[in-house]
Amino acid sequence: MRVLVIGGGGREHAIVHACVRAGHEVLCTPGNPGIAHMARVIGSAQDAASLAQLARTEAADVVIVGPEAYLAAGVVDECEALGIPAFGPSRAASRLEGDKAWSKAFMHRHGIPTAAHHTFSDLAAAGAHVATLTPPIVVKDAGLKAGKGVTIAHTAEEAHAALRDIFTQPGAQAVIEDFMTGQEVTVLALTDGSAYALTPPSQDHKTIHEGDTGPMTGGMGVICPFPISDEQLEVVRRDIIEPTLAGMREDGHLFRGVLYAGLMLTPNGPKVVEFNARFGDPEAEAVLPLLESDLAQHALDAARGQLRPEDVRFRDAASATIILAAPGYPGDPQKGIPLTLPEPGPDAVIYHAGTTDSAAGLLSSGGRVLAVTAVADTLNGALGRAYALADRVDFPGAQLRRDIGARIGAAPDPTPV
Repeated sequence: MRVLVIGGGGREHAIVHACVRAGHEVLCTPGNPGIAHMARVIGSAQDAASLAQLARTEAADVVIVGPEAYLAAGVVDECEALGIPAFGPSRAASRLEGDKAWSKAFMHRHGIPTAAHHTFSDLAAAGAHVATLTPPIVVKDAGLKAGKGVTIAHTAEEAHAALRDIFTQPGAQAVIEDFMTGQEVTVLALTDGSAYALTPPSQDHKTIHEGDTGPMTGGMGVICPFPISDEQLEVVRRDIIEPTLAGMREDGHLFRGVLYAGLMLTPNGPKVVEFNARFGDPEAEAVLPLLESDLAQHALDAARGQLRPEDVRFRDAASATIILAAPGYPGDPQKGIPLTLPEPGPDAVIYHAGTTDSAAGLLSSGGRVLAVTAVADTLNGALGRAYALADRVDFPGAQLRRDIGARIGAAPDPTPV
């Protein structure tokens, strides 16, 4: 079939890669240099109506929307209005990610386990609440922040500084939550709004520095699968995924696409850290290389309300993704750095997250620049392959974490094969 993928980062490169592996013709807008090696990249205005018209002009059989901003802008709604199947939630349903205050109220209303929280529309009131708390304190910008906008404040002053930053924007809201302890894990559900299939659980590493220190980023590396027990996974299904899909139906916002459940495995059971309305980035770069079945077909089936969970199949293997970020990220990343990439070899791929072509060759153009992924029989083997490949990338000044997987005792195999 002909598949149109919307987006231009590492996640979209992984989506394109999965669809190409299944033998489909893939188009992408706006795309990136890595995507251009395996799909037709199309220039287009990026507003929702123009993208839907592009899908009609190109006779796309299905549209797969990557980034959350496009979902919030109503790309899926515009495609559906033209009769084009689109994989992703509607504008209304994507509010589960785009409005953290609404999302928290939804979880409370439907009994979905999450951290105790309060929402504020006023800096003074939020600051007064912080004064009653003992750090660490979780402060979230309620708006759409591309996986960022979260501060884990270890002092009251850090919390106040995060709130001052949030309330520089008119109409801002802040969510202040209790700090949860435990292992953090991501569970992704491909869904048509009722039926769903879970991907293997994965674990991202959010902070810039090793030892889980430094500012929060969009993600610096992923391991997959994360070793969650069958009992824990059943709790996630019963108490989180299924009530969320049922609650969205009950509220009149059928959720089709990818439900991203960011979870904390607390001493009192799994609880929701956050919901997203799309494939995670960089989780997609680790999860999708393990997919054996046809992503485009699953997307089309889900968009039509006909997903067959039993058809969704993953390899019995492990993957690891290492992010190479620009100097200065996440604050003020340096751009325009020359990049030279090696041939990845079998069961490995270098996804482009922030690159651009120039007369001088490939250059960095963002904060997170490359996502280096490898697959192996074991997690240690995948980590070894991924780090070995990352070390062959010529990217002066690149930042990368050397402790991806260390939380669960995983370590790179020194002699990956």
